[in-house]
Amino acid sequence: MTRQSRTSPAGSERSLHQAYDTALLDLDGVVYAGGEAIAYAAESLAAARDGGMHLAYVTNNALRTPEAVAEHLGELGIPTEAGEVITSAQAVARLISEQVEPGAKVLVIGGEGLRVALRERGLVPVDSADEEGLAAVVQGYGGPDLPWSRFAEASYAIHRGVPWFASNTDLTIPGARGIGPGNGAAVEVVRIATGAEPQVAGKPLPPMHRETVLRTGAERPLVVGDRLDTDIEGAFNGDVDSLLVLTGVTDGAQLLRAEPAHRPTYVDRDLRGLLTGQPEVVAAGEGFRCGGWTAVAAADALELRGEGEPLDGLRALCAAAWTRAGDGSCTLDAGKALARIGL
Repeated sequence: MTRQSRTSPAGSERSLHQAYDTALLDLDGVVYAGGEAIAYAAESLAAARDGGMHLAYVTNNALRTPEAVAEHLGELGIPTEAGEVITSAQAVARLISEQVEPGAKVLVIGGEGLRVALRERGLVPVDSADEEGLAAVVQGYGGPDLPWSRFAEASYAIHRGVPWFASNTDLTIPGARGIGPGNGAAVEVVRIATGAEPQVAGKPLPPMHRETVLRTGAERPLVVGDRLDTDIEGAFNGDVDSLLVLTGVTDGAQLLRAEPAHRPTYVDRDLRGLLTGQPEVVAAGEGFRCGGWTAVAAADALELRGEGEPLDGLRALCAAAWTRAGDGSCTLDAGKALARIGL
C-alpha cells in the first residue's frame, strides 16, 4: 500500500500480527517511557510473538549497544536477544564502511554503541583528529555529559576535509526528567562551526530502513512508532506500512495535520493494536464513516457526528482532514471534534 496515495487510515480484516511477518518497533514512547514499560506493551508483544510475528526493536539512539538495550527490555518483562535490536550506530557504521577502506580509522564523537558498531564493520574507532590516515568522523548521541571538546575535535577534522557522518539528527531525546537535547542538537553545533553537512543514517532516512531489513530479513514489515517525523516518515521512505500508537509524542491534532509523508497506514491507542484487525473507513455522503462516527470537513472546521469507540472517530477525522489537505497539511480547526472523543 503506497504512502503517496494515503488519504485515509486503512482497514484490515486480519489482525496485524498475522498480516505482517515482522514488527519494526520504535522503543521510547512505544515500548517504554521514562524507563518503565508502557501499559499493555509486554503482554501485547508476547502475544504477537507467540502468534508467529517476528519482533525487531529499532532505535535512533546510538549510545547503547544492542546487548544493553536487550538487557533493559528483559528487565521490563520483554525477553529480547541482542540480534533483535537495530540501532542507528549500526546503520551509520555500514554507511561508512561502504565508503572507506577496511580497517580505516574513524574519529568517534559519541558513546560505546558507536564504537562497537564500527568494530563490527572492521573499522577502527579513534579519539583524536590528529590520527594519521583518519578516514571519517562519526557523530552520535553520547549522553548528557559529552564534553564540548569532542565537538571541537570533530570540527578540526572536518575543516581538514575528513568526511562527516551522523547516526541521526533527532533534535531532542526524552529522559526521566523531561526532554533534553538530542544528537541533532549536537550535530548543529558542529555544522555551525564547520559549514559542512553530514551524511545521516538514522530514521527517517533510507540507510536505517535498509539496515533493519538486512538484519531481520523482513518480507512484510510493519513499522510501529509514535513519531510522525521519524517512525512514520521512515516507513514512507521505505515504502512499507506503519502503525502509529498514541502512547508517545503524537496527539490527535498533530495526526490530523499530517502531510502525506507523515500519514500512518493504521492508528491505534497502544500496542494492543497489533493483535486486532483495523476497522475500515468508508466514504459517507460528504464525509467519512468509521464505526459509529462520521467526520466532515466543513468550511472552517472538522465536524464529527455520531457516537462509539473514540479511536473510530479519530480515524474518520483523519480521512476527512487528509482528503481535504491533499498533498498539504490540513488547517481546519479540529478542537471541538477531538474534544468529543477525548483526544
